[in-house]
Amino acid sequence: MNAPQRLGLYGGGLAAVFVAAFAVAGAVVPDSTVVAWSATAGEGSGGMEMSDGAAAGGHGQDDAAHGAGGAPAQVRGLSLEQDGLLLSPVSVPDETGEKGTLSFSVVDADGAAVTGFETEHDKELHLIVVRSDGAEFRHVHPTMSADGVWSIPWTWAEAGSYRVFADFVPEATGENVTLSRAVDVAGRVAPEPPTAVSASDTTGGYTATLVGELSATGESTLTATVTKDGEPVTDLEPYLGAYGHLVALRAGDLAYLHVHPEGAEPGPDSASGPDVAFLTQAPTPGRYLLYLDFKVDGDVHTARFVLDTHGSH
Repeated sequence: MNAPQRLGLYGGGLAAVFVAAFAVAGAVVPDSTVVAWSATAGEGSGGMEMSDGAAAGGHGQDDAAHGAGGAPAQVRGLSLEQDGLLLSPVSVPDETGEKGTLSFSVVDADGAAVTGFETEHDKELHLIVVRSDGAEFRHVHPTMSADGVWSIPWTWAEAGSYRVFADFVPEATGENVTLSRAVDVAGRVAPEPPTAVSASDTTGGYTATLVGELSATGESTLTATVTKDGEPVTDLEPYLGAYGHLVALRAGDLAYLHVHPEGAEPGPDSASGPDVAFLTQAPTPGRYLLYLDFKVDGDVHTARFVLDTHGSH
């Protein structure tokens, strides 16, 4: 992205909203999730950033985003408000299997819908929808009407409490904004057990492996290597202006970071692989859920990983 990603956290109030939301939906809240939310609410700080590679097309890192001693800035992406912009209530189908529409608007301080967005990685807005336990994940791209309502056809496969992230750059500022809201889908949920650390995943016949350490004390490089039947995949196709997209979420509160590979933006007919490198920095020590989107032969695949920061237990 051309602008640095800076993610902010609204602590205690948001944690309470999420716990209450589970109760309303009849969902079962994992004890570990409640504890993590409560701890995060008490912290009120932390950050998750990635900084600019030397090549064009990398992400920038604003020195002002760091506190004294180079500490990460406050996390963003856990609030429905940032930089004077607000994510409206999100309209979704109420139950699993019900066909409908997911829709919302981004409004300014006067309540007017924002309609001017910069195109970033081929889209004006990236929508990430994740269940609280990380088991359900979607990265999609709604369309906007003339009056500023974003919408996309939607059906829920599983009940539970979800977080909806809107990631975009408004024309008015040129700075990246990430807003989110909680959405509940009625039904009883059996949350998946805590996922063990895993740096490899197979999806659609392709195996993606992350090499490198995720650090909470400084920048680190994670390299995703894609293979098929043990052979390197060298025909990764450009997808949204990059060879891969990596979303990292802090386990417990889903603090959000959407990063892209180092290097220049690929041309429309180019190919690459098997390696895609990402420069990252975790906000705090602990466990992170990571999702890699990549495209081969016209199909987009999502590989899922779980990593602990280096030195954490």
